[in-house]
Amino acid sequence: MLQGLEMLGASIGDFLTPTSIALAFGATLFGILAGCLPGLSATLVITLLTTLTLKMPSNLAILVLVCAYNGAIYGGSRTAILLNIPGTAANAAACLDGYQLARQGQAGRAMGIATTGSVIGTLFGILCLAIFTPLLGEVALSFGAYEFFWLALLGVVTSGNIVGADPIKGWIAGFLGLFVACIGQEGMYAYERFSFGNADLAGGFQLIPVLVGAFGFSEVLTVMSERLARPKITEFGSAWPKPSDIIQYWRTMLRSGIIGVWIGILPGVGEDMAAWSSYAAAKRLSKEPEKYGKGSIEGLMAAETGDNASVPGGIIPALALAIPGSAPCAVLLAAMIIHGVQPGPMLMVEQPKFVYDVVVMLLFATIGILFFGLFFIKPLLKIIQIPRSILMPIIFVLCVMGSYALSSRMFDVQTMLGFGTLIFVMRRYGYPAAPFVLGLVLGDILDKNLRRALILSDGDMLPFISRPLSAILAILVVWTFITNVQSINDWQTRQRARLTEWIFSLLRRKQA
Repeated sequence: MLQGLEMLGASIGDFLTPTSIALAFGATLFGILAGCLPGLSATLVITLLTTLTLKMPSNLAILVLVCAYNGAIYGGSRTAILLNIPGTAANAAACLDGYQLARQGQAGRAMGIATTGSVIGTLFGILCLAIFTPLLGEVALSFGAYEFFWLALLGVVTSGNIVGADPIKGWIAGFLGLFVACIGQEGMYAYERFSFGNADLAGGFQLIPVLVGAFGFSEVLTVMSERLARPKITEFGSAWPKPSDIIQYWRTMLRSGIIGVWIGILPGVGEDMAAWSSYAAAKRLSKEPEKYGKGSIEGLMAAETGDNASVPGGIIPALALAIPGSAPCAVLLAAMIIHGVQPGPMLMVEQPKFVYDVVVMLLFATIGILFFGLFFIKPLLKIIQIPRSILMPIIFVLCVMGSYALSSRMFDVQTMLGFGTLIFVMRRYGYPAAPFVLGLVLGDILDKNLRRALILSDGDMLPFISRPLSAILAILVVWTFITNVQSINDWQTRQRARLTEWIFSLLRRKQA
């Protein structure tokens, strides 16, 4: 406990410099601005900034990425309230009541509620991050290759199950990401796989160009293929939150914070599910459920608290297990590795102070959100009205520059363009990009641990299901598959109906 407080104090001292504060506020503002723009996701923001911060010192580069990540999740609430268009997927739940409040002339109050919920949700998540990451790290030290294999597979399967409407398409996207991660020389014996004699393919696809293509170039193609009218912003009043709103709904904020952190910890679920789950729980337990969807302060506060609490929540397994909680977290995890930080069970042994560095980074981002959210509302909204015909070419140029700057290879630019086009086509046919990214990031973990486990067991598969924790994770993976296959669900329904009919027939015979 005292050692943790000492490291937290040391982290605050390290980052309490003019350069760090300026970068933290600048990155938070950039994230908020990008989050305000529909179509620019938090994942895209982190990916582009990763390529632009390659030459920076690692602690400052990660500070920029963490602040931009948190800012982007918050910034999306602006367009959700004013335009009924979520800036990011995480803010979709805020549309339900935020836009209704705006239509009733209370847009300022709605933005104040969103800012309050975001700040309190992030602070609660930061507290959980500081407490649970060291504890989870100690537990993770008992994990072996068998458990990490199942954990990585569970992340891909869960992500494919939850993101998108069709689990089958989500799983296909996830396993495609796993396959792409296997291209090139494998990590143990440098044996070439699927390279077909090509020297560039033998080195494998670098993560950043693929991510820039998946979330940058594909987003440019998607946005430019849609025709949207220039948004018009209506007048709004003061955005200062009322103390009575905070006091009245403190239970809702606490509950949404817990839900947000818990869902953030689950591999591959993400901020949007945290917002929807918090909203649903608040509505179910509310004293005034009839107001939901018609401008409920409680509903808006629950959604915004939940999605922002899931940001620190998603970082917990990323730091302790090297398993990201969401697609933006997956990019953040990759960026940490690029900058020389190796998340995972050994992090608390080799770099225990880094966890508290992340805590301080998130604290700076939260202060930035509170400051910009209350004092810079009108200037922030100007960004919404920038024509896409100006914005998208700029993003495309950043995508090309960022991919090339990594290793000065045209192959990386071609990789970015190829995977961007592939993801654009996949999204057109309903295949989500997030499981693909998680499969790509987790592919290396899954591959290495599978091979390591087989070496340890001398090729015996039994330890994968005979170790207690490994068996539990295996059951969770199989259960996720089984409960989401439509034909099996239909079979279960038919069997339940037959069993019910058989029981009732027995009762009728007994009565006769």
